[in-house]
Amino acid sequence: MLIVVKMKKTHLGLVLLFLCGSLLSQNFIRPNEWKKYRREIFASVGAANFLGDLGGLNRVGTVYSPVDIEFTQTRTAFGLGYRYKVLKWLNFTGTFDYLIVRGDDKLTKEPFRENRNLNFKSNIFELSGRMELVWMKNQVGHRYGIKKTLVRRMKNRSWDFTGFFGIGGFYFNPKGRDAKGNWVALKPLHTEGQGLDGGPKQYSNYALCLPMGVAYRIYFNRVVVVGIEFNFRKTFTDYIDDCSGFYYDNNAIQAAYGTKAAHFADPNLGLIPGQTNWNIPGTDQEAQERGHKGKDSYMSLQLTVGYIIKKKHGKSRLRSKF
Repeated sequence: MLIVVKMKKTHLGLVLLFLCGSLLSQNFIRPNEWKKYRREIFASVGAANFLGDLGGLNRVGTVYSPVDIEFTQTRTAFGLGYRYKVLKWLNFTGTFDYLIVRGDDKLTKEPFRENRNLNFKSNIFELSGRMELVWMKNQVGHRYGIKKTLVRRMKNRSWDFTGFFGIGGFYFNPKGRDAKGNWVALKPLHTEGQGLDGGPKQYSNYALCLPMGVAYRIYFNRVVVVGIEFNFRKTFTDYIDDCSGFYYDNNAIQAAYGTKAAHFADPNLGLIPGQTNWNIPGTDQEAQERGHKGKDSYMSLQLTVGYIIKKKHGKSRLRSKF
């Protein structure tokens, strides 16, 4: 009886050893095999949104906060990129993105923003570089590649989770919609008194941004990559929506830049008397706030499809022994 028990334990041990070996073989990867899969080109498509002065929730105190996102203003985002794997856990990636962002005070019931009645849209062209930290899970199948096994089919389904950050530059050109629905470029209208006595200096259409975010990707046959990516950009400008500082004397804007400029500078609805007065008698305040001083942000959620350019083996040379 004792001999039978020992034999059963021996058989159980052999089975466990075989299973462990099988599991280990499923995750077998040659140490430098990843170097064959360093280069990737990809495209992306999805949605973009904006965090700034215009629009937002129906209460104060949420400007520039993620909870202030107006989802009805979500618009399109497209992108192209190139990725290079420096280490197994580190990528350097360059991207070009085209995004449309919008905001409209008519969509909020917060009294001051609703009365302000500003709106905008802007096309953003962004070029950026970023560093990606990668945690990858490989399912590489049977060590000897036995065909028609479940494990072999699973080996084509690897995935990774990535966190990234970088720096970029972008071009923007805010436009406002007039009563007829036409979009008018706002920067040439000097809506906050740019260029006038005591007014702010004119802003640039170019600015820097800091992209940061996360991505999840699935690899098919190690060369086709499908994923989803969230990318948040903190910028160094407050004029993506052409709104930043204080109201300027609307009569002076009209005299210098015309009726259209005066309208887009202050199209208020008249619901709060004195809100947009450029000068308040009896106080030291020289102007009323038109916007807040925080920097604008924008973001995108995109689906990505990529193709990894596998490195080809070098041609072997036969060396003569003589």
